[in-house]
Amino acid sequence: MTDTQATWLTQDAYDRLKAELDGLIENRPVIAAEINARREEGDLKENGGYHAAREEQGQQEARIRQLQELLRTAQVGTAPSSSDEASPGTVLEIRYEDDDETEKVLLGSREEGSHGDLQVISPNSPLGAALLGAKPGDTREYQLPDGGTMKVTLVSVEAFTG
Repeated sequence: MTDTQATWLTQDAYDRLKAELDGLIENRPVIAAEINARREEGDLKENGGYHAAREEQGQQEARIRQLQELLRTAQVGTAPSSSDEASPGTVLEIRYEDDDETEKVLLGSREEGSHGDLQVISPNSPLGAALLGAKPGDTREYQLPDGGTMKVTLVSVEAFTG
């Protein structure tokens, strides 16, 4: 992450991510010992266990860095009490162009995890960025992965209650 944009998280999500980070850091000596044990087995070119342990170490270190940055920039707490515009920590009711059905989503970090059938939309995603700051009744357009565009209307905004 090069930008230091804050990520909104509930206290539960923050605590869960902090526990994951602590567990990964505590596991560092276990992975190092596994790598050393595999290195002792001989020829590293044909040592699948050694390469697997190194790969696991790389993945864990990447996740540690990701969690450290996320927690460093986290905005922890309750959702905004004002529900007059889309902001991180609000539940948005949206309607896509040419669709009569509406959908409710949580504007927040994907690290929040699952909230029942409530999909989490990152404010950094094309859809989330388009909706950020929108007021009920506003129609916004965002870029699709295939290069096309889609229009979405914000129907309502409410504070996230967990």
